[in-house]
Amino acid sequence: MKSMRNKVIPGFGMTAGITLTMLGVIVLIPMASLVIYTAQMDFHDFIHTITRERVLASFKVSFETAFAASVINTVMGLILAWVLVKYEFPGKKVMDGMIELPFALPTAVAGISLTALTTDQGWIGRIFTRWGIHIAYTKFGITIALIFIGIPFVVRAVQPVLEKMDSSCEEAAQVLGAGRAEIFRKVIFPEIRPALLTGFGLAFGRCLGEYGSVVFIAGNKPYETEIAPLMIMSELQEYDYASATAIALVMLAASFLVLFAMNLIQSKSGRIVRGGR
Repeated sequence: MKSMRNKVIPGFGMTAGITLTMLGVIVLIPMASLVIYTAQMDFHDFIHTITRERVLASFKVSFETAFAASVINTVMGLILAWVLVKYEFPGKKVMDGMIELPFALPTAVAGISLTALTTDQGWIGRIFTRWGIHIAYTKFGITIALIFIGIPFVVRAVQPVLEKMDSSCEEAAQVLGAGRAEIFRKVIFPEIRPALLTGFGLAFGRCLGEYGSVVFIAGNKPYETEIAPLMIMSELQEYDYASATAIALVMLAASFLVLFAMNLIQSKSGRIVRGGR
């Protein structure tokens, strides 16, 4: 009986200590430094810094494009995950591996490549320019870059859930006369909704703070395509660390609130699904 209690990794004290140490060094201390640097400013200066017209415009650009990209990624990520799980086709493993390309590709490389493709002289941009649509150096271009770096979060969040789903519920609903839309709405969607919310939250958080892949395609026009991370870099280049950390603290708080809300909704959705069963 004693041997059955042995764990694969013994020593709770040691493993918990290592976990808490790594959490503190990698997560908590950097976050605390933002609060410490921002504390050097009084409340009036803090409000003045984050409510400057140019800073508010950068917040608006970042939040609008991040939200739009995350919504698109939620829909397209679900479709990609569905295809990878439900169908067999040549090149499936290659396609599955390419989903994680944005994780491995340096963000600056992605930004330069997307910019070269979407300028008015680029392969893709040249086509859209004929209809008067400009991609690079616009919010549209920023959204495309954010879609590129955010799509893996949704796919990898939804894919395991689809793989573990029991098809017997779908078959039973079909036997009872339910159509495809009704089966998806009442049987499949409640199961994948928590994973979709998780993917949306992760993608939104990543898109909100993305810099490398966006700074090239954005064009960085003040009040139009200037993103909040660029404002932080500008303040750092001027050695105004207090203002930079004040802007960063707002972005951190926004990302935290989004992830907290997504986890709250996910937890509530999970209880509803379990209660329905």
